[in-house]
Amino acid sequence: MESASLEISPEELHRRLQAGDDLQLIDVREPEEYDYCHLPGSHLLPLGELTRRAEEIRQDGPVVVICHHGVRSGQAAGYLRHRLGRTNVLNLRGGVAAWAEQVDAAFPTY
Repeated sequence: MESASLEISPEELHRRLQAGDDLQLIDVREPEEYDYCHLPGSHLLPLGELTRRAEEIRQDGPVVVICHHGVRSGQAAGYLRHRLGRTNVLNLRGGVAAWAEQVDAAFPTY
């Protein structure tokens, strides 16, 4: 993976998870969206709670931020990078919708 890249594709995330990479998955959707479908091992931290709960996101090791289509997670990743100086944050490009389309056809969509 390029160090300059700020996003990770669903395929690359899947490959890294299959390889056993130590990734922290942060899902910034709302609880009802998360309850409907989420990636195994992901941690729910709704976007509206990010500023007061940012300490739950590790500062070392890769962090992948996830939402429905990649917009909210992009906002969250931008906040973590630009406001908190985190350099270990990646946005899941296309979110869980892209995961369902490109990695796991059985993954629930909405």
